Amino acid sequence: MATPNTPEPVQDYHAHVYFDADSREPAQALRDEVEENFDIEMGRWHEKTVGPHPRWSYQIKFGTDLFAELVPWLMQNRRGLTIFLHPNTSQDLEDHRDWPVWMGEMLPLKLSIFEDKS
Repeated sequence: MATPNTPEPVQDYHAHVYFDADSREPAQALRDEVEENFDIEMGRWHEKTVGPHPRWSYQIKFGTDLFAELVPWLMQNRRGLTIFLHPNTSQDLEDHRDWPVWMGEMLPLKLSIFEDKS
């Protein structure tokens, strides 16, 4: 098992695109453009909060091989939307709390869902 000094390797990434009723149209346009231009796995469209996320969102799942191409593209084409990007290492709390990249507004996440309930 990983320790704080030796995290598990990054398996892949999630980019969560946040939107609301007023930004639904640019969020859909961004989603369409990502699907057209990248070999990714697109998550469901959520018009409600899910998991630790404080706004409506959808997820873009992509491999480590696409990071250098997709992340700069998202930075330059996010249409004013907030994007929360995190690695997936099997350490959910650390992935979301310690190792994320924010594009746009930094928002508080509901990290309590990752706390040990034992």
